Amino acid sequence: MKKHEFEHFARNLPETPGIFGREDFFNCAILVPFIFIDEECHLLFQKRASTIRQASEICFPGGKFDPHLDGSYRDTALRETIEELGILPESIRITGRLDTMVTPRAVIVEPFVGILEIDSLDDLRPDPREVAEVFTLPLAWFITAEPEIYHNRIEIQPSYFDSEGQEHILLPVDELGLPARYKERRSEWTHKVVVYKNEKCTIWGLTAAIILGMIRRMA
Repeated sequence: MKKHEFEHFARNLPETPGIFGREDFFNCAILVPFIFIDEECHLLFQKRASTIRQASEICFPGGKFDPHLDGSYRDTALRETIEELGILPESIRITGRLDTMVTPRAVIVEPFVGILEIDSLDDLRPDPREVAEVFTLPLAWFITAEPEIYHNRIEIQPSYFDSEGQEHILLPVDELGLPARYKERRSEWTHKVVVYKNEKCTIWGLTAAIILGMIRRMA
């Protein structure tokens, strides 16, 4: 590389760094929807339909970024919310965004915050193919509630055995001449799992983690 080529490379480096290897992740965006009921602030949730992935779990509206449909992650959050809740575009007011989340399962989530400017949940027409139920919980409950914290163990496994006992090598340590210790299954860290429980539902995982991070910002 010549000096002028390096200078060209350096000039094109972003002022705000992105996420390394983002193209290898599942990229998605969600909306954290607020709604005011009798002047009290609520969070709106949806229960996933029983026929789809992560069936019957509680979540916010959102989904995968589609480069053919979305010019930005904000567009993704809006599109998915409109599709899932059956809400008019003019009834959603995006007010900001939360920190990008990178999960241990190679998922990147871009969370946006917005207000649903509707009179009641009757103004929504949820898509039954994706949404079994829509409901709200007062924000005040999350502010005072203390979530339960659990953990998953995350392991690095350079190989695995299938159901027939056949080993599949993912990282050929011997062939590459790497230290033998990298052939071992190593537990490197634990991943925090946040859980909110009340009489209506259990909210956990990614959705609960986003709520906890947002509540801490409000403090």
